[in-house]
Amino acid sequence: MSIRRSHPGRPRLVPASSTAPPREQVLHAAAQLFVTKGFAATSTREIAEKVGIRQASLYYHFTGKDEILAELLERSVRPTVDRVEQIERLTTPESPETALYALALVDVRTLAAAPDNIGMLATHPDVTSSEAFDAFRSTRAELADAYGRIATRAAAPAVVPAADPRHLGEMLMHLVEVTTTLRSIGVLIDQTTARVIASTCLRACGIPDDRVASAALSAAAIADQTCSVDAQRADPSP
Repeated sequence: MSIRRSHPGRPRLVPASSTAPPREQVLHAAAQLFVTKGFAATSTREIAEKVGIRQASLYYHFTGKDEILAELLERSVRPTVDRVEQIERLTTPESPETALYALALVDVRTLAAAPDNIGMLATHPDVTSSEAFDAFRSTRAELADAYGRIATRAAAPAVVPAADPRHLGEMLMHLVEVTTTLRSIGVLIDQTTARVIASTCLRACGIPDDRVASAALSAAAIADQTCSVDAQRADPSP
C-alpha cells in the first residue's frame, strides 16, 4: 500500500535527532501526533515539523496523511496475520488450544511492540471513518477469521454452538486488544501479562485449566519460533 521513493529530498530544516531512516522517523512522528492529538486534527506540515524536514520532503516518502495512517494501522495487525500459517503448521491437530494460545501470545507481542501504541488508533472515530481504515479492516477481519477457526476447534462443546466462529474470533481479539488499553495507562506488557491475556482467551472458550496450563508450556516456544522464522526471512545473508 505504501509507496517507497528513493529520491533523498531537500536538506533538513533541523538536524535529525534519530538514526532511524527518514521514512521511519515520519511514521514515528505521525504516530505520536495521531495518538495524542487525533488523525483529523494533525496536518502533514505538523508531522514534517516534528521530524525536522520540509513538508515537501515528506511527500518523497508518502503520498499523504492517509497513506501514513494506513501503514501504521497495518503494523498493528499484519505481523500477527503473517504468522497464523506458521502457528498452525507448528502445532498438532490434536492440540488446537496450543495454537490458540500461541496466536494470542503473538498478537499480544505485536501490539506490545507496536511503536507509540499505534493499536489505539483503531479506536479513534476519526480513524475508523477514514478511507485508510478500509485496508486495515480487511486485514483485521482475516485475523478474526483465524481466531474463530482455531478457537472453534479448541473450545468446549457448550461454547461452540453458542457463538458463530467469526463472532467468537472477534470476542477473542477484543480480549487481546486490552493490550493497547493497558499500555495507554502505563502498564508494562511483560511475559507474565502476555500469558495472563492468552490464558484468558482459552478460558473464555471453556477450556479447563489443566489444558490451559499444558498449552502454555509449548505455545511460548512456538511463538518464539515463528518470530525466529520471520527474522531469518528478513536476513539477506546466506
